[in-house]
Amino acid sequence: MFTGIISGVGRITQVQSLGEQAGHGKQLSIAAPAGYLDDVQPGDSIAINGACMTVTQFDAAAATFTIDISAESLDKTAGLSQPGRVNLEKALRVHDRLGGHLVSGHVDGMGTVTHFAPVGESWELRILAPQALAKFLAYKGSITVNGVSLTVNRVADRPDGCELSINLIPHTIENTALGELAAGSGVNLEVDLIARYVERMLGQAATA
Repeated sequence: MFTGIISGVGRITQVQSLGEQAGHGKQLSIAAPAGYLDDVQPGDSIAINGACMTVTQFDAAAATFTIDISAESLDKTAGLSQPGRVNLEKALRVHDRLGGHLVSGHVDGMGTVTHFAPVGESWELRILAPQALAKFLAYKGSITVNGVSLTVNRVADRPDGCELSINLIPHTIENTALGELAAGSGVNLEVDLIARYVERMLGQAATA
């Protein structure tokens, strides 16, 4: 489990194929901030742009680690197939503060940035989410974008999906990789865990 509070910004430095067939995945080499891996062990979970991955190898002194990602996961996520900056969050420990919201690290769908521009001291980020996720999105509800726990300010249903608007404060821009987004960028979305269970329970009640 995670909280959506980014604990470091890393960089995918190398992407290597795990095989020659289309069904093979990739091995990613990731550079982390200095000291970030001091408490990490092989097999630990780290969310990379919101997708929970397993550390396969690491070098704490060099602050680098590797993960293996399947072709299926690459097909269902954004920003993990090529070098670039990524948001990092280590798995939640029992005694940690829950500063964001409950996040599983399982990407529910990919969205597309439709607008990203400064508004006063902050930035407005609009994302077109898949229609299948619309029922989980609500005004003042929680959404995870590339691993970052954020609050939805506005929701607009459209024929091609559901557009949500989010306000990013300067701290978020400075301490995550979201500042590099632009119109057309793909992003990983995870809906609120509680909303998912509520929808399931309401669906069962309707068929009872």
